[in-house]
Amino acid sequence: MRYTFLFSFLISLQSFAQKPSVNASKQLDYCVAQLKKAVPEQTDYAREPRRIPAGQKNWNTVAVTDWTSGFWPGTLWYAYEYAKDPFLKAKAEGFTESLATVLNKPVVDHDLGFQFYCSYGNGYRLTKSPAYKKILLRAADSLATLFNPKVGTILSWPRPVPNMEWPQHNTIMDNMINLELLFWASKNGGSKKLYDIAVSHATTTMKNHFRPDWTSYHVVVYDKQTGRKIKGVTHQGYADNSMWARGQAWAIYGFTMSYRESGRNEFLETAQKTADVFIKNLPADHVPYWDFNAPDIPDAPRDASAAAVVSSALLELSTLVKDKALQVKYRAEAEAMLASLSSDTYQSHAVNNAFLLHSTGHKPNNSEIDVSINYADYYYIEALLRLNKLQEAEK
Repeated sequence: MRYTFLFSFLISLQSFAQKPSVNASKQLDYCVAQLKKAVPEQTDYAREPRRIPAGQKNWNTVAVTDWTSGFWPGTLWYAYEYAKDPFLKAKAEGFTESLATVLNKPVVDHDLGFQFYCSYGNGYRLTKSPAYKKILLRAADSLATLFNPKVGTILSWPRPVPNMEWPQHNTIMDNMINLELLFWASKNGGSKKLYDIAVSHATTTMKNHFRPDWTSYHVVVYDKQTGRKIKGVTHQGYADNSMWARGQAWAIYGFTMSYRESGRNEFLETAQKTADVFIKNLPADHVPYWDFNAPDIPDAPRDASAAAVVSSALLELSTLVKDKALQVKYRAEAEAMLASLSSDTYQSHAVNNAFLLHSTGHKPNNSEIDVSINYADYYYIEALLRLNKLQEAEK
């Protein structure tokens, strides 16, 4: 058995060595250069860049209340972390601090984690600003008000959304990412109940969001009084029984993070199972179509944002699993994704001022198809930073 394992591990190493390599620092330099083209165009801190449609160079912006509003300042913080450029820091501060007004109104959905942990969270990590910490704790407490103890999850859309049987309780897979704000707050001066809410949400999602093959529903609708599962829906995917690429990406990332924060083995196992089915069904260039079951493959739109999310998650997962062969597998797949994303096919360069091309937002709604989008850039630079730290450590 010992020699069988060794042989398998050596084969995995050989396979890893044959994967396209990524020079993380070179690609981070590219990201910083792209940002320095884009930032001078953004002079209104109350408007956050969200997308660049085909044929345009500059970012279209949205109000700070938009669910994606934290990704632009988060990207600036990541760029500052790498480049140590005071200009980038000042811009990150301006776009971050404009988000504070979001907390002055009643919570309209679950996306406070995306909005505040990506922006204020990275800002606090790098500056230790007491003001940033205070905002993060406020955001966590606001997010916790959407928790329904009868169901065991945070309500995602506290308003009528088609096919969600409002006023029943709905939870979307994206919400797994917002748990990081609660985990952080519970360990940094917030209530310990925030940790319990995060664990409850992840556990309930783990039990109800997955099909037997570990592909995921985008949404599960629950009876708000009893917690009974009413149905699973794939709101932004091709069909209710299809694997929507970014939904599966949120699952991989969310359960990897939840294991890191809680140490619960069932979350690690879920992260692995959701990652394995994603990897198994990828096309040759390792960048998924917007939905793995789209009927018009290979002509269906790609989703670079899903690849960016998963590449970042897999790099972390490779450091959390104990099996050496799995460490190699997940690291190799992450680098293969990043190699494609870093190619001329997916990088923007002179096409526009983003990092990446070819993301898909909401295909069934005919919204943001084949565009550059802020969360693709955010998770791409996050993945490159993670890879850069691994490569620097190996030196």
